[in-house]
Amino acid sequence: MTDSFTVSSSGAERRRARIRAGLGRRHLFERIFRGLGVLAILIALALVGSLFWMVISKGYPAFTQANLETEVYFDPDIIKVDPPPQQQPGQSAADFRAQRLAWQRQVTMSNWNRVVEQAVRAAVPPGLEITAREATALVDAGERHRLRDIFVENPGLLGERLPFTMLASADVDNWLKGTIDRDLPDERQQLSPATRALADQLLESGAIQFKFAWHIFTNVDSRSAPASAGLAGGLVGSLYMMLVVVLLAVPIGVASAIYLEEFAPKNRLTDLIEVNINNLAAVPSIVFGLFGAAVFIKYIGLPLSAPIVGGLVLTLMTLPTIIIATRSSLRAVPPSLRQAALGLGASRTQMVFHHVLPVTLPGILTATIIGVAQALGETAPLLLIGMNAFVAAVPGTPFDQSTALPAQIYLWQGNENRNFFEARTSAAIMVLLTLMITMNAIAVLLRQRLERLK
Repeated sequence: MTDSFTVSSSGAERRRARIRAGLGRRHLFERIFRGLGVLAILIALALVGSLFWMVISKGYPAFTQANLETEVYFDPDIIKVDPPPQQQPGQSAADFRAQRLAWQRQVTMSNWNRVVEQAVRAAVPPGLEITAREATALVDAGERHRLRDIFVENPGLLGERLPFTMLASADVDNWLKGTIDRDLPDERQQLSPATRALADQLLESGAIQFKFAWHIFTNVDSRSAPASAGLAGGLVGSLYMMLVVVLLAVPIGVASAIYLEEFAPKNRLTDLIEVNINNLAAVPSIVFGLFGAAVFIKYIGLPLSAPIVGGLVLTLMTLPTIIIATRSSLRAVPPSLRQAALGLGASRTQMVFHHVLPVTLPGILTATIIGVAQALGETAPLLLIGMNAFVAAVPGTPFDQSTALPAQIYLWQGNENRNFFEARTSAAIMVLLTLMITMNAIAVLLRQRLERLK
């Protein structure tokens, strides 16, 4: 009796030991799994942080730019123009406009480079001699056009002196920011030794100052005056495209998802449609660009490089995402809600729009905004419909030629003035990321607000 009790006790002890060992292994595996999860999160955060740090560190300097504080003299000996025309009684608007254009052409024919040269000399320290070429190399080439436009708006400035802030040239900005190696020999420098020395002296004296570059947001792209190149055309073009996407993709995508999930019969046709929708979500974006170029531009005849074409292509790309996400939100609604609405006498349409949709609205809005934000950053389809073309104008309508932010980034990345446009490209990426993060933040806030209202 005692022996059998001893044997059973020892067997129970061995089983308890095996159980404790098994629990220990399971707890060890759980700790390892949690550690690996934390490690994966830390690695992901480190990679994202390094990406943002690289972009911000390179792009931040582009938001400040060198400016020359000087005085402009609208010299009558250089600006030899007649007084601006005045509309005479009985003169038609067309005749006056033609007369006004002729006067503007006369203004344009003046030597505005001489005006710029004199303005630069006014800021040069006394006793320092510079040539006309060295003077004009100090400021951006677009400054002569800005002075001309100011004079056209106010012809009374002829013979007057005006305090003026001129944008330094891209080469001067590179030199003063140190993005060009100062130890390189003269034949590899972009500026002459005299211009480099003059830029350093003007910076030391305070005549050249670094200011926030507001023109990045207000100017269009420029090849002749790279220092004044901006993102205005790309920003407006992207906004027009997103407007087209919101007006087309959102109602069509949500309506399609509601029909397929709530009203469509379950047969082979709907199964085929669902499979094709899932396949379209995985199609590379460049395929949509080829489709847009072939259909919207070649056959329909829509203008090349127009936001309307980009918006239509991005609508096709965004539709599968919105449909799939909306259907997932509809499937998450408990069947009891539908059954209760139908049991109380609601029709199928009333059940969907009065009971189901209000519950799924946060998920639908989130999916919509995320889909639109994803479309905002697409580049490949835009390149195939011509939106990488150089367009130095802000589009007035979605049918005007334009570029977009991703295409503008692509153009600046390949610019030959690498030292200047590398920072400008990172600055454009910062603007694009800010827009995308803002849209995602709006989606999160709307979701939280709507969930509190339920």
